[in-house]
Amino acid sequence: MTAPLPHPTSASSAPLGKEDLAAEISAQLSTQLRRVRLRGFHHPAPPVPTLVAVAHGSRDPRALPTVRALLDRVRALRPGLPVRLGHIELNRPLLADTLAELQGAAVLVPLLFGRGHHVTHDLPAALAAAPHLTGRIAEPLGPHTLLAEALHGRLLDAGFPGDRSPRTAVVLAAAGSRAPRSAQDTERTAHLLSARLGGTPVVPAYASAAPTVADAVRALTARGHDRIAVAGCFTAPGRFAAQCAAAAPGPAAAPLGDHPALARLVLHRYDQALLACDQALLAGTGSDPESARAATVAV
Repeated sequence: MTAPLPHPTSASSAPLGKEDLAAEISAQLSTQLRRVRLRGFHHPAPPVPTLVAVAHGSRDPRALPTVRALLDRVRALRPGLPVRLGHIELNRPLLADTLAELQGAAVLVPLLFGRGHHVTHDLPAALAAAPHLTGRIAEPLGPHTLLAEALHGRLLDAGFPGDRSPRTAVVLAAAGSRAPRSAQDTERTAHLLSARLGGTPVVPAYASAAPTVADAVRALTARGHDRIAVAGCFTAPGRFAAQCAAAAPGPAAAPLGDHPALARLVLHRYDQALLACDQALLAGTGSDPESARAATVAV
């Protein structure tokens, strides 16, 4: 019989804001589910699954230190949780190398913001190529209110005005994908950021697809907005982030990096993946080890 993946409780005791409530509920439910007897038997708790943060990778020399700073903040929020880094391409360690060094259980948390090809194909393929691991792939970082909080924070850091004005607007820039679900995720994130900004218009744009940032700026200008900022769904500096920032007619927010809300979101996605596995096992889908492993690969 397969035991549920364990979940460590959060070490933080700070008061919860509304953006943290869902994350805390996931953590608490996962903890309670692990205490339930499965089919009348107690199971010893296996080692805590490793959180494997999956970054895209970039030739920009600032990218790797930025991602490492984010993971340092994640470790500080959850002491004792093993956290590793793997890249899809361009930087080391590559994801395949990281997975090859691990044993036991792992949760892959993509540092990506929508359900594009990397999340739906590359990550499942990497996990399937590591049969020595029991693993699960967490949801991408977007859309989520914690992501909106991080985007808002970086906009304020860049000088975007805190008060709402009919002249202001924001372009939400993302890498872009041919997957329709990825565009839907970016659009949902734009709605969440607009709500965070008190109703300021936020329109999505893409570095590798249409509409581009320049297209979005022209459309907003035609609607009477002349104070336009660009916020980017980018974890770290890179070609796409620089390309989108260069098209900004006003403030351009820095990549999200080690923003505290982004670190909390990484842990929330990890907790969600563990909770989903616990629930599947309690429902009886984990009685067959092969079917259980296949379920963990699905996004």
